[in-house]
Amino acid sequence: MDLNLHSYEKGSADGKVTVTDDLFAVDYNEGLIHQVVTAYSAAARAGTKANKSRSDVRGGGIKPWRQKGTGRARAGTIRSPIWRSGGVAFAARPRNYEQKINRKMYRKAIAGIFSELVRQNRLYVIDTIDVAEPKTKMLVAGLEKLGLGDDVLIITAEIPENLYLASRNLYHVGIVDVEGIDPVSLIGFKNVIVTKDAISKLEAKYS
Repeated sequence: MDLNLHSYEKGSADGKVTVTDDLFAVDYNEGLIHQVVTAYSAAARAGTKANKSRSDVRGGGIKPWRQKGTGRARAGTIRSPIWRSGGVAFAARPRNYEQKINRKMYRKAIAGIFSELVRQNRLYVIDTIDVAEPKTKMLVAGLEKLGLGDDVLIITAEIPENLYLASRNLYHVGIVDVEGIDPVSLIGFKNVIVTKDAISKLEAKYS
């Protein structure tokens, strides 16, 4: 299939670029994409939360007072969960939240997201994106020429230093190379810009 090739300098469509249907024209499998996005988000969790149970708290090896005759409720240890400074009844333990997603599923989900971006006219292919100086206003001016706001993800074959520096102060502008894309970022931005050089790398990796 063919997609419009936009010129970064002119800000308008300036030709066509041929892309593979295996990456940009596949069906949208909502269940698969949901599973991959959920697994990717879960893998980012640290899973380091931990509490001390009554067996982990120091002390409490002796009965606080005798069983009968004191008028107080019977107690066997000062580390009981109902005591101040005692252990936690259902203590949290460190755990791994990772979910298994094989490569074929991941590639299929990425292709489904790219295809849906094309169908919704949210994917823009540009010839190149070149910022002469590391200035935010220069990048903003270029995005305005393309008719895009500041909620955009830019995918390049390699990240130029000036482009990276110019985008740091833009809260809703993301810059990634082909190796750095992920499903959460692709669906998290309103629009996605892909350079022509990055198209071939994407096709080689995900189609």
